[in-house]
Amino acid sequence: MSKNKTTAKVEKTLDHELAAMEDSKDWETRVLVAGGILGAFLGVITALLLVRTSREAHAGPPAITTGDAMKVGITAIGLVRAIAALGDRR
Repeated sequence: MSKNKTTAKVEKTLDHELAAMEDSKDWETRVLVAGGILGAFLGVITALLLVRTSREAHAGPPAITTGDAMKVGITAIGLVRAIAALGDRR
């Protein structure tokens, strides 16, 4: 095989690998953007529900205790771990 043919094969292989790497980064970016948008949306909906419930109950700011915040925090950590574990499956 001549040097030009070998060089052409190597360049073609490199181009293919670079394209695959770009596709790899593309799905990561899409997942990050979708996760960010979904997280922001769910955060706003949750805040709206908290405000509505508080208004209906006593027309003032909610009285959130440290214990309540700990329960929600632990539940949120469990949810994040469950979502992260989805990436382990194939």
